[in-house]
Amino acid sequence: MNKELIYGCMGLGGEWDDKQPTKEDYLQAEKAIEAALETGIRFFDHADIYKLGKSEQVFGQVLKNNPGLREKITVQSKAGICYHEGMERSNIYDLSKGYLLKQVDGILQRLNTEYLDIFLLHRPDPLMRPSEIAETFAELKQAGKVRAFGVSNMSVAQITLLQNNLDEPLVTNQIQLSLGHALLLDSAVLVNRINSVDYNGVDGMLEYAQTNNLSIQAWSAMDGGRFTGNFDLVSAEDKRTINLIRQLAEKYGTTASAIVLAWLYKIPGNIQPVIGTTNPERIRECKDATSIELAKEDWYDLWIAARGQRIP
Repeated sequence: MNKELIYGCMGLGGEWDDKQPTKEDYLQAEKAIEAALETGIRFFDHADIYKLGKSEQVFGQVLKNNPGLREKITVQSKAGICYHEGMERSNIYDLSKGYLLKQVDGILQRLNTEYLDIFLLHRPDPLMRPSEIAETFAELKQAGKVRAFGVSNMSVAQITLLQNNLDEPLVTNQIQLSLGHALLLDSAVLVNRINSVDYNGVDGMLEYAQTNNLSIQAWSAMDGGRFTGNFDLVSAEDKRTINLIRQLAEKYGTTASAIVLAWLYKIPGNIQPVIGTTNPERIRECKDATSIELAKEDWYDLWIAARGQRIP
C-alpha cells in the first residue's frame, strides 16, 4: 500500500477572527503549499471552521492562481462543528441534512473548486440520525459535489452505526494518533489488565480499520513538535525520547521529523499522518518519511520511550 502524507491546512489563513486574510497570510499559504508539493504531498486537509473559513479561502486563492493544480491533488474538508455557538462559547455539533448541505456549498465556494474528493463528518453528534446522513451523502454524491465520504473522531460503534445505513463504504476516520498519543496501540496490548487508561472509544479501531479497508488519518501526527522542537524547553521525560529520535535519524540518514512519521507508517493498515506546520523547512524535513522502514526493535524502543513505561 502506498504511504501517503497529508498536509493539514488549519494553520493557514491568519488568526482565529473575522478579519479578512492579509497579503502576508496569502503569501504564507502559497509558500507552505509549494513546500508541500515539493515534498511530494498531494493530499490537503481542511475544515469549514479552520480560521473561521479563512484557511479554505487562502487555499482557494492558490488554486485560482494555479489552474492546473486542482486535478493533480486530493482536497478534503470537514463540517459538523458549530464553532463557539453554544452556551459559554462552547462548540456544539450539527450533522443535520440542511446544515451539512449548506456547509459544503460554502466550502466549495471558499476553495474555488466544484467538488471535494473526500468530505468528513468532523465530530460525532449525539443527535445524529444515520438515515438522514445517508440521504445527505447521496444528494452530495449525485450532485457531483463530493466523491467519497469519511468521518473524524468517531468510535468503532459510531462508525458501524453509520456504515449500516450507507450504500457505499466510508473511506477514512481522522483521529488523533502519534508517538505521544498512542491510545489505539495501548488498547491493543493492555488486554485483560487492570489499568487506569480510558481509551475513549478507540478500542478495536485499528482492527476495524484493517478489516473494513478504512484508512486512519492521524491528526497531530507530530505532537505539535514535542519531540522535534527546542530541546531546552521539553520535560526531562521527553528528552530521552528526543535523544533516541536523533540517534535514529543519524542511523537512517534522515531528519527527526521523518523518524517520527516513519514510526506511524510502521503500524499495520493504511495510516496517513497529517502534518500541520506552516514552516516550509519543517514541511521539507518530512520528505523521507514514506521511504523509511524502521526496524521492529527501533519502533518498539520509540514507543516504550514515549510511553515512559514498559509494555507488558
